[in-house]
Amino acid sequence: MGKETASDELRGVVESVIYRNDMTDYTVLEISDKDKNLLTAVGMIPETHEGECVVLRGRYTYHKEFGRQFAFDSFEKALPEEDEGILQYLSSGTVKGVGPVTALKIVNRFGKETFDVIEHHPEWLVDISGITKKKAAQISASFREQTGMRDVMMFCKDHFAVGEATRVYKRFGSGAVGIIREDPYILCEGEDPLPFQKVDDFAASISFPRDHENRVRAGARYILQYNAQANGHTCLPKDKLIGAVSGLLELPEDLVRGMCEKFIDKDLLTAYRRGKEILWMLPSVAEKEAYIADKLPILDRGAERISTASIAALIAKVEDAAGIAYAELQKRAIYQALDGGVMILTGGPGTGKTTVVKALLSIFSSLGMKSVLAAPTGRAAKRMSEATSEEAKTVHRLLETERVLGATRFGRGEKNPLDEDAIIVDELSMIDLDLMYALLRAVRRGSRLILIGDADQLPSVGAGNVLSDMIGSGVLRTVRLTEIFRQSGESLIVTNAHRINRGEKPILNAVDNDFFFVRREDESTIPETVVSLVTERLPRRYGRDMSEKVQIISPSKKGVAGIENLNTLLQEKINPQRRFVGQYTAHGVIFREGDRVMQTSNDYDLEWKKDGVEGNGVFNGDIGRIESILPREEKMIIRFDERTVDYPFDKLEELDLAYAITVHKSQGSEYPVVILPMYSCPQMLRTRNLLYTAVTRAKQMVILVGRAEICYQMVGNNRQDMRYTTLADRLAAQKDEFSGR
Repeated sequence: MGKETASDELRGVVESVIYRNDMTDYTVLEISDKDKNLLTAVGMIPETHEGECVVLRGRYTYHKEFGRQFAFDSFEKALPEEDEGILQYLSSGTVKGVGPVTALKIVNRFGKETFDVIEHHPEWLVDISGITKKKAAQISASFREQTGMRDVMMFCKDHFAVGEATRVYKRFGSGAVGIIREDPYILCEGEDPLPFQKVDDFAASISFPRDHENRVRAGARYILQYNAQANGHTCLPKDKLIGAVSGLLELPEDLVRGMCEKFIDKDLLTAYRRGKEILWMLPSVAEKEAYIADKLPILDRGAERISTASIAALIAKVEDAAGIAYAELQKRAIYQALDGGVMILTGGPGTGKTTVVKALLSIFSSLGMKSVLAAPTGRAAKRMSEATSEEAKTVHRLLETERVLGATRFGRGEKNPLDEDAIIVDELSMIDLDLMYALLRAVRRGSRLILIGDADQLPSVGAGNVLSDMIGSGVLRTVRLTEIFRQSGESLIVTNAHRINRGEKPILNAVDNDFFFVRREDESTIPETVVSLVTERLPRRYGRDMSEKVQIISPSKKGVAGIENLNTLLQEKINPQRRFVGQYTAHGVIFREGDRVMQTSNDYDLEWKKDGVEGNGVFNGDIGRIESILPREEKMIIRFDERTVDYPFDKLEELDLAYAITVHKSQGSEYPVVILPMYSCPQMLRTRNLLYTAVTRAKQMVILVGRAEICYQMVGNNRQDMRYTTLADRLAAQKDEFSGR
């Protein structure tokens, strides 16, 4: 046998389909080559059937259990041309309504013309005994469906992955080739779109006009969606959008401007005027910002008013029951929450936000009102529950979120609103435009909405700047708590958090407190110091289980102390490769049994079990532990808190190691101990609100490791990434619609 390469080719006939994963299209085939030798082939190929002729390209490999195999990464498919192959294909059950007996009759009658007859002259099949006119039509339709899939695969194979081509076929059916040839950019639309750049390359390959308005429209849509995902913008200034689209498509700005203005006229884009500035946005995004701006005053006016004297009596009663006296700002917050339908409560750590929430829960209960607590993430909801001793739900669970045909659906909305009289939502800084829109659709008029968040933290990962826009509009009842209470004031974490927020240097030289600084001027020594703290120094001083309480939070993914490097070092130290411990590599990351991992995107389809109860959904920021890796079943068993999830290999792009995480991914969570590297991360990440967010994630201890200079630079840099949105302006325009205004 000659030297095996990565570009071998295997031609043959599919004798049998040994295994197939319908989710991933991973398939194990038995192929007979031209010499009738049987070979095992493995790879991604959709809708494969016995009798099909295939050309597979890849390489020969050797599997320790199954022996020699052909691993392919590309393919071509064709129908058999000889009677024997045609009979095998039809006998396999691929074509509905045709079994081995009927297949033999058809092939004996039509021979090599069988497929042409079935596709173009199904009425001829009626001459065969047992085939009615109706059955002949069914056979023809089933065959055309199979050939349609093959046509799509062959048409798309040089530009789209197998899974992407399958999505094209499932969406458009057997006529997909004609549809996408006429307008390839339709693939960028819908609930499960393909990436713009891939579609644009594909369009060029079929000579689709570069200056076609469908291409310009898709380009504008892509720029707006990219800026929403990467920068949080819900809109862009007109000239910025035109320039970006022009550069992306390499078309003149005048051409782009003219077409985009036509899109405005056709409601394919929406314009919003702010003073002299014109902002352009997607109509669906404009609808959401407008809905929020319209719904909030309706809710604010809709709640039953409670008199000032009654509120004072309620506050006094709950103070007596709790044995405490509320501070003036806390009383003001309680008053504002009872005076109208919508109130925002903000403030830093230790300022008593939880105390206000407990008071409101008690008052609502005494008034016979049904209330509910919610937060954007599971960890934030768990914190809220622990702090109040009341159940808290994720916003997604509150809204009864599910995934249907690749799209997110909410069981609660305008037609089926929430039952509660008071909805209290924490960590509002994390809530993006889409989730706020979904939440408000589910809140009925007459309910109270109390929104809690720290306006000085990082904004949401998703598009929008909801909390800051609502506060900045100046029309919503807002109370900012500023007083640090005695017990919290003894914490240097709380003290330094507020110093950072005011632009003052944190205290770094304290001893025997909860905020420490380990100086490392040579940044190359920061990673080894972090690893030593987690695995040796902290466990030696505070106990062996201390390492489980530590979360390393770094500003950046990259760099000497970025999370990628730290995760590699920590995994090797804490959970090294060893016999009888399973591991699996995906998207360049080695996952091992016992690893701490994080979900990096919302996945509503993942199924979990908890104490015998089943449910769906694992969300961005959820941290778990790999309990076992099962290669044969192509899955891992991961425990996220109390939930056990069967995690399929094809979803591992959504998973990452979590010994170290970014500050953005830590939002809404709280950890006993936080270690934060201070190193020369990108300048755009050396900001005050990023440092403040990281420090406020810690409950018991913060340890900064690195250069004090970096810390001071972050404190001094109060630059916040500006987000283009229209919500604040829309709310301000509604000023007269709010109650008591």
